[in-house]
Amino acid sequence: MALPTYATPLEKTWYYTFRVICALIFLFLIAPILIVIPLSFNAEPYFTFTPKMLSFDPEGYSLRWYANLVTFGMVAPETAQGAGWWADLWDNSQWLQVTKHSIIIGVFSTIVATGLGTLAALGLSRPEMPYRRLIMAVLISPMIVPVIITATGLFFFYSKTGLAYSYPGIILAHATLGIPFVIITVTATLVGFDQSLIRAAASLGANPRTTFFKVIMPLILPGVVSGALFAFVTSFDEVVVVLFVADHSQQTIPRQMWNGIRERISPEILAAATILVIISIALLTTVELLRRRSERLRGVTPH
Repeated sequence: MALPTYATPLEKTWYYTFRVICALIFLFLIAPILIVIPLSFNAEPYFTFTPKMLSFDPEGYSLRWYANLVTFGMVAPETAQGAGWWADLWDNSQWLQVTKHSIIIGVFSTIVATGLGTLAALGLSRPEMPYRRLIMAVLISPMIVPVIITATGLFFFYSKTGLAYSYPGIILAHATLGIPFVIITVTATLVGFDQSLIRAAASLGANPRTTFFKVIMPLILPGVVSGALFAFVTSFDEVVVVLFVADHSQQTIPRQMWNGIRERISPEILAAATILVIISIALLTTVELLRRRSERLRGVTPH
């Protein structure tokens, strides 16, 4: 919002002071990212800025750690890049294996979280739903309760049910953490939903299934997709739950980074962190674009 021409000197002072405060808070939040990204291009195996990096000497920068991410764990990384090299990469590259696990777990947990979260949000949006506030509080509790407590409870529960150290168990655990994000985003979308559209569809002879897929879903789709992206990011970045309910053959990217910090300190971890930051920024940008599209569909003009 622009500063009005009739603003008093005090209002002008607060206008600029508020923006400086917001800029400082934003800088504080992104400072770790601003440090990690350039360090991932360090030519030396250090976690600090070298004199060559500080002087912007090209010799101080390198892509070696990104190359190591690809070849780490391969049997013969130095051979010519033929069919055998690519087969070796696909079968043995450690970071590629954990990336596969992260994508598989993330996709399936997102599907489960999106389906269950959307159904819950639709039910909670109905005015005749009893105990809506209590049910909402229970459903979003995984977002509020510390992850270590959730992970501990899942571990003991899985130990009794046989889901521990299995892909279905990890997928359900990650879905548990993603469902609150889906519920919140879909519920926020349903706040501006015109319920008279459902009655109009029914009066024209549409059954509930047709009404849902032809009327409700197109209007809430941006919120559903936004919730799904949040659920995927939550799964893709989760490490605590994986430490409790997964075994050594089910490692994800965050788990591999955790192991690398404990066992093998290398700037490869910084390179992996940079890639994750880029993926997260891309997904959050998509969420913001979908949010603006949802506002346009509901006739809300963003300020």
